Amino acid sequence: MNRKVVALLFLALGFLSVLFLQAGTVSSEFSVTAKDPGVRGGEPGAGGPFSELTPTQLAFFNVGQDEFQDEDDVKEGLGPMMNLDSCSGCHLQPAIGGTSPSVNPEVAFATKKGANNIVPSFITFDGPVREARFVKNADGTPDGGVHALYTIAGRKDAPGCALAQPDFATAVANNNVIFRIPTPLFGAGLIEQIPDSGILANQASDAEQKSALGIRGRPNIIVAGSTISGQPNKNGNDGTIARFGWKAQNKSLLLFSGEAYNVEMGVTNELFQTERDETPSCQKARTPNTVTNTDAVMMVDVISPIEQFAMFMRFSAPPTPSAHTPGGAPSIARGRTVFKGTGCALCHTPTLYTGHSTVAALRNKPVPLFSDLLVHDMGHGLADGVTQGQAGPREFRTAPLWGLGQRIFFLHDGRTKDLITAIQAHESHGGTNRDGSEANAVTRMFNNLSENQKQDLLNFLRSL
Repeated sequence: MNRKVVALLFLALGFLSVLFLQAGTVSSEFSVTAKDPGVRGGEPGAGGPFSELTPTQLAFFNVGQDEFQDEDDVKEGLGPMMNLDSCSGCHLQPAIGGTSPSVNPEVAFATKKGANNIVPSFITFDGPVREARFVKNADGTPDGGVHALYTIAGRKDAPGCALAQPDFATAVANNNVIFRIPTPLFGAGLIEQIPDSGILANQASDAEQKSALGIRGRPNIIVAGSTISGQPNKNGNDGTIARFGWKAQNKSLLLFSGEAYNVEMGVTNELFQTERDETPSCQKARTPNTVTNTDAVMMVDVISPIEQFAMFMRFSAPPTPSAHTPGGAPSIARGRTVFKGTGCALCHTPTLYTGHSTVAALRNKPVPLFSDLLVHDMGHGLADGVTQGQAGPREFRTAPLWGLGQRIFFLHDGRTKDLITAIQAHESHGGTNRDGSEANAVTRMFNNLSENQKQDLLNFLRSL
């Protein structure tokens, strides 16, 4: 039996399994066109600490949360180039530590304290918080780096600084700018504690079905010195799997934290000690801007802000799903079955497990993240043209779906608020099956569902 026949067989079996499993459970009411229920209302199902934290660990969570909300000014190291002045400004929906809020703080921040920045065309009041990356340099070589939206020029706390913003208008006109939105941070400590062996075992599971559906996926390759490694899952620092960020480009929460401080706020630290722009007239603070406070009296004040931020993420509890909203418990249960039957769960793995962590709250715990933490080729439709580590221009980490019910914007660039649009964007075609998105077959199975089945699936996703 050749590969094409096997692929068709798996597609047929997967689709039929959904139909049979749904038989007798779908409402007898007439079918209506499926619709994204929208952002789930009610109290935020996230934002607090693990209930099992020790008093000392809770104290570190609290001081980290305070640091996360702190708005830095220039004397504290803000700038000279940055996107915003606080972490919580970007990570606010549905609670502190989440993702892009309904009102974009980057609009008002452009002129805060007298700054003379112009708001780029892709930053809007009701649009997502975005960072911008240029795909190529002026000479055509790959760029891929973050180009901060704003500068401190004109601010009352930055006298004498003259610094121009990047030329975003030209970049937009030349299709040379791509966007990223903030990733939610809830439950990040659990993700950090998933052993590599668990990720690799999950990668190897259901191999025949994944192959038949065109699903490949692999850990991000981050190899020291751009050398070729016989073990493509290894990163260049210690040979383990990276897992944070849209392309799984960061290994740990501390690295994620240090990079965010420097790239998003322009605040140098003990991981990233060099200012991204060294214009002399715009240097208003000593470098690195934030360091370990060896003179602090309180234990929680000794560690540096980036470590406090990492502690806040590490001790943040995962989102709590709803058992009945939207659509009711029976619809959500049917939607979970459809989610598995259509193949969504082959990449959005419902549960992985942590290992023997030194932190009891993180030790040997289920992690219901709905992600395999691998990067997948999503085809030209979602491609951003940027390479990070060895995650190529069309590859992205499987986005964890926990907490999805209370998110506003979807996909790496926040291009849509609609779940159906986001699902269908997973499909894009090339000359052959391997040239297209790895999600093509699964997306087609979604499109072939009845409207009632689609609605059950959407209700399930919005319950997460």
